[in-house]
Amino acid sequence: MTDQSDSSNDPSRRWETDRTTFQRVYDILVGTTDSVPAQQFAEWAHCSENGARQALEQLVEMGIAEQTGDRPTLYQRNPSYFQWKRVETLAREQSAGELRTRLEELIETDQELQETYGVPEPDAVVVSDDPRENHDVIHDRWDDLTEWRTIRRDITILKRAVQRAESTNNGRIQSNT
Repeated sequence: MTDQSDSSNDPSRRWETDRTTFQRVYDILVGTTDSVPAQQFAEWAHCSENGARQALEQLVEMGIAEQTGDRPTLYQRNPSYFQWKRVETLAREQSAGELRTRLEELIETDQELQETYGVPEPDAVVVSDDPRENHDVIHDRWDDLTEWRTIRRDITILKRAVQRAESTNNGRIQSNT
């Protein structure tokens, strides 16, 4: 015997019943970085393949998704859309000055990493495959390189967010009242 209240407390069940097919496909798309056929989206979103395809086509029209491949047609999220969305959110939630301060911090960290590794960018760092090299040193280097790539991506986004914040409110903090 199944208790009705137990199924209503199950988050995956609530996700399936409380969200439309379009919303579930969108949720899946946001968390997917690979190109995937509509059939796979349908399986993940608990809907028909036709329903998933219709939602994906709408997302393509909106610029949120991209269509790749021919047979089968594959879909993936549009990274440009999500970068734009991040820039807009940052510019709306923070002042140009706050964004500029964070940007300066990241640029300083980027310069420190350039000095530490003696190269201008993370992809220029040579990471040894030699099993005799200290595992902790290799692990720390990989961590640094991952952080450095993230810093580079964030610098690009923050530069755009500063420009957006300055263009929308002339660098002043907007009042929500």
